[in-house]
Amino acid sequence: MTDHYDALETRDPAEREAALFARLPEVLHKAMAAPAYANLLRGIDPASVTSRDALARLPVLRKSELPALHKAAPPFGGFVAGAPGSFARLFTSPGPIFEPEGRQADPWRGARALFAAGFREGDVVLNTFSYHLTPGGFIFDASARALGCAVIPAGPGNTEQQFELIEAYRPIGYSGTPDFLKILLDAAATAGRDVSSIKRALVSGAAFPKSLQEEMKSRGIEAYQAFGTADLGMIAFETPAREGMTVNEDLILEIVKPGTGDPIAPGDVGEIVVTSLDPHHPWIRLALGDLTAALPGKSPCGRTNMRIKGWIGRADQTTKVKGMFVRPEQIAEIGKRHPELGRLRLVVSRAGETDVMTLRAECAAPPAALQDELAATLRAVTKLGGNVEIVGGGALPNDGKVIADER
Repeated sequence: MTDHYDALETRDPAEREAALFARLPEVLHKAMAAPAYANLLRGIDPASVTSRDALARLPVLRKSELPALHKAAPPFGGFVAGAPGSFARLFTSPGPIFEPEGRQADPWRGARALFAAGFREGDVVLNTFSYHLTPGGFIFDASARALGCAVIPAGPGNTEQQFELIEAYRPIGYSGTPDFLKILLDAAATAGRDVSSIKRALVSGAAFPKSLQEEMKSRGIEAYQAFGTADLGMIAFETPAREGMTVNEDLILEIVKPGTGDPIAPGDVGEIVVTSLDPHHPWIRLALGDLTAALPGKSPCGRTNMRIKGWIGRADQTTKVKGMFVRPEQIAEIGKRHPELGRLRLVVSRAGETDVMTLRAECAAPPAALQDELAATLRAVTKLGGNVEIVGGGALPNDGKVIADER
C-alpha cells in the first residue's frame, strides 16, 4: 500500500508554488470571460499575476455576497462563463447559492482526502451525505468513485434501512458527518445490528471534538476530518500524521486579516481565501468567512503542501451597536490609519441598558496622544463613540477575533 495518492503530494514546495503560479494567468484569463469577473478584475493583466504578492493585490470576492449576486444575475451571478447545460449537475446550497458540477473526473478534488484517510480501490463506501439538491453527497460520491471505490448512496437518516445495506454490502468505509456516524453506531448497538465492517471514515460538515475522535477509535474506526465547501469542493484534509490539515493540490490558499484581502504573518489566525485552478469554473480569491492558521514545517506523513490548523471559527464578526452595524473591515481600517499598532480588538459590552464599545489596541511604545487619536479614529470610522485601551505587544490573543460581542 503506497502512502501517497501521487507524486504531486511530495513535490518540493518551491516546485509546487512555481507550477501553481505558472498556471494562474491562463486561469485568470478564463475567469475574466465571465462578465462579473471581467468587471471585478477590470484593468488587471492576467500575465502579471505570477506570485503571491501579485495575487494579494487582486480584490477578494466574499462568499457572503454570493446570494445577492446570484439573485441579481441568476443563476451564477455572472461568475461562470459556461451555460448551465455545459455542466454535469446543478445544485443549490443555503443562501441560496447555485453551484455547477463539472464533467471531468473527480470534479470536487476529493479522492486525495479519501486516500489519505485510508480508502483504496475496491473498497465499499457508505456515503451518508445528502444527495438532495445540495452537492455534499455527490462531492464524496464522485471522489470515492474516482478512487475506484464502490459507493452506497445512502444519504442521511433511515437507520433501519442503512443497517440492511451495511449487513448486505459490508462497507469498510464511511463518509458523512461525525454526528450521524455516532447515531448509526449507537442505534446499531441498541438494535443488535452488525456494522462492524466499517473500519475507516472521512467526516466533515460538523465539529469532530477530541472526545468523539477517541470514541470512534475505541470502536475500531479510524476517522479523519476534511474541510470543504459546496463552491470549491475539498480544500484541505487530515492525514495519518494527525497534525492539522494538508491543503489540496490545484488550489492556492491564502490566510488574510479578517475584513481585508491583506495576508497576515505566518502562524497568525486569519480568514481563508482560496483561488482554484479549475479552468471550467475558476474561483479567484474567494473569501470563505472561515478562520484558520498555517502550521510551520513539513508534515511527518511526507506531504509537502501547506498545512492549516483546520476550522477555528468564523471571520464574519459583524455586530450591531446602538442600532448601527460595526464590521471587521472597519477595525482593519483603523489599523491601516495607525500602522504603529499590533492586533486590535473591539469589545462590545453593556453598561446598564447602554451598548459600550472598547477598542483594545496593542502598541509596544505608545505616544502620549495615541489614546485620544484612536478614540477620534474609532468615531470617524464607525460613527460611534467608544473607549480606547492601549495594551502591550502580544497582549491580545492570536485567535483571529477582531470584534468580541460580550453582551
